[in-house]
Amino acid sequence: MANKTPITVAYGDGIGPEIMRAVLRILDAAGAQIAPEVIEIGEKVYLKGVTAGIEESSWESLRRTKVFLKAPISTPQGGGYKSLNVTTRKSLGLYANVRPVQAYHPFVDTLHPRMDLVIVRENEEDLYAGIEHQQTDQVVQCLKIISRPGSEKIIRYAFEYARAYGRKKVTCFTKDNIMKMTDGLFRKVFDEVGQQYPDIEKEHWIIDIGSALLADEPERFGVIVTLNLYGDIISDIAAQIAGSVGMGGSANIGDQCAMFEAIHGSAPDISGKGIANPSGLLNGAISMLVHIGQADVAAKIHNAWLCTIESGVHTGDIYKEGVSKKRVGTEGFADAVIERLGQLPHHFKAVSYQTAPKDVQPTPLSLQTKKKKELVGVDVFLDWTQGTANDLSKIMEEIKTPALKLKMISNRGVKVYPDGMPETFCSDHWRCRYTAVAEPTIKHTDIVELLQKVGEAGLDFIKTEHLYTFDGVRGYSLEQGE
Repeated sequence: MANKTPITVAYGDGIGPEIMRAVLRILDAAGAQIAPEVIEIGEKVYLKGVTAGIEESSWESLRRTKVFLKAPISTPQGGGYKSLNVTTRKSLGLYANVRPVQAYHPFVDTLHPRMDLVIVRENEEDLYAGIEHQQTDQVVQCLKIISRPGSEKIIRYAFEYARAYGRKKVTCFTKDNIMKMTDGLFRKVFDEVGQQYPDIEKEHWIIDIGSALLADEPERFGVIVTLNLYGDIISDIAAQIAGSVGMGGSANIGDQCAMFEAIHGSAPDISGKGIANPSGLLNGAISMLVHIGQADVAAKIHNAWLCTIESGVHTGDIYKEGVSKKRVGTEGFADAVIERLGQLPHHFKAVSYQTAPKDVQPTPLSLQTKKKKELVGVDVFLDWTQGTANDLSKIMEEIKTPALKLKMISNRGVKVYPDGMPETFCSDHWRCRYTAVAEPTIKHTDIVELLQKVGEAGLDFIKTEHLYTFDGVRGYSLEQGE
């Protein structure tokens, strides 16, 4: 390995610089062939007025090296600052967040000594699309975006990862009993893709009971694939019940670039004290070495780290009287890992990455089809505070066109007209559904004509959602009794 692989490195904020120095020292001692390019991100960049927390010159480095080893950062208090993690993942197309979670019993305290799983989280869509609006005095909205290609990419990645690393089962978590269209699409794609992997066991759990099982019986899972928000939550739960969030590293994988990091934050309360555990970032760096084709060095470091853990040399976050042998700080822990380079663990199974692929390469998307799309109605949303649902219905019944008539009014997702219940609490945010009078389909100009009349009636329409069918199948939700 005469040629060193360029990587982009960010020291971050809080404990970030301390743990990054320790990790890079371990990588150097182990013979990692890397050429770091250092960029500045995080709090200092935010305070310069760069709302994304990263400057354009840094993007140039990332696009050039395509490999990012990132320490935790701090985001200043107050509004106006974008999440750098979300921005980086979406801008570089890092669609797969991969978090291995393993228990290190009996050296790290846990109730689940056999826990060994991997969470594969969709990284670009869902509520993390960040599309939010305040529409009335009382109501804000956040759009949940789930796409078929985005779902297929992450689900295929999970199955390919399981096959590549010898995992026997892939489990999908959704809430498709409530969000029947968004989470329902993810579940449907999981079922479709799963049929192409007959060698791997498949199962699905609703996210609430699935999370409960994860907390109570994590050893029943191999690979879990799920949507962005759920994955964010259960990843930290899994890391904590395994023993410590401070031990976890993650990989963010895209078709062209990849980012590796610890899963914990910048911990400014212990910054500068030299006591932070560098294990999370080190485990992220081990994944990076596998990704760039330095599997031997990755295994060498991983085994030395396991030797350090089982020898009882622990940082304060996992130190336990009667189990731990020596309490060390950040640099002391790095020294202990370096001292054990070349050794193999005795209690834990030694790690080898010889059979690991440089990167999991999902097969091309194959489930995308073009359907016949027809416009059949429109939901008109109003900001209105002038009375009850019945009062509004009388106004809206009078607003009609030759093509469209009022079918239903709802408030916060509950039908209030016709046949609404007087006990239903209503906000100032109303949805009025109009459907075709005679023809099964309508035109966009019919909606424009309707909105013209709504405006002439002095009503504040704040948005519309068109109602479509796809190959004759309804592409919108119905209210109870509709």
